[in-house]
Amino acid sequence: MTTVTRETKETQITIRIARAARPEAPQVRVDTSSTFLDHMLITLARYAGLDLDVQARGDMAHHLIEDVGIAFGEALRAFAPPTAARYGDRTIPMDDALVHVSLDIGGRPWYAGKLPARLYDHWFQSFAANARATLHVRVLRGTDRHHVVEAAFKALGLALRDALTEGGAVFSTKGSVATVVRQDGTLDAPPITGPGAVTPTEG
Repeated sequence: MTTVTRETKETQITIRIARAARPEAPQVRVDTSSTFLDHMLITLARYAGLDLDVQARGDMAHHLIEDVGIAFGEALRAFAPPTAARYGDRTIPMDDALVHVSLDIGGRPWYAGKLPARLYDHWFQSFAANARATLHVRVLRGTDRHHVVEAAFKALGLALRDALTEGGAVFSTKGSVATVVRQDGTLDAPPITGPGAVTPTEG
C-alpha cells in the first residue's frame, strides 16, 4: 500500500492506494465531504481495480478538488511499478456522453482536454501533472455535464487498469532512468529510479 498525505492551510488529505486482491471487487472508502467528488473517486477506483482510501477536507470546493487531484496524482506516481505497461486507451459511452481517454504514465506530464465542468477539468490537469502522466481527454459528444465528467472518470479508470498492468520490463527506449539527488555535499546519495520521485510511506 502507498500512502500520501498532503496538508496545507486550505486542505488536509490522506490517500492510500493498493492493487486490489480482487480487481472486480476492490475495497474503496472515500470521504471528501463532496458527494459528487466521492462518487467520481469511487467510480475511478472500481474501474481501475484499485483499493483506495481517501480522507479529505477543504475550505472550499476549488481547493478541495484541485488538491485531491494533486494528491491522487502523487500517490499514483509513487504506486506505479517501474515495469508497468504504461499505456491505456479507452472510450466510454454514458447515455448522451461519449468520452475518450488516452494515457501514458511513463513520466512525461502533459494534459490536453476540456471538460464542461471547470473544476473537474482542473482535477484532471492536476492529476496528470503530479502523476507525471500524459493524459488526453476528448469529449466526443455529450450535453449533460454530469454524464460527461463521469464518463471521463470511468475511461480514466479503465485506462489506468491497463497502464498499471505489470509488463515484466521497463517499457521505454531509454531503459531505466536513474536520477541522483545530492543535498548534503556528499557523493554517495542513492539513485532514485523508476517513474516516481515521490517518497511514499509503504506498508
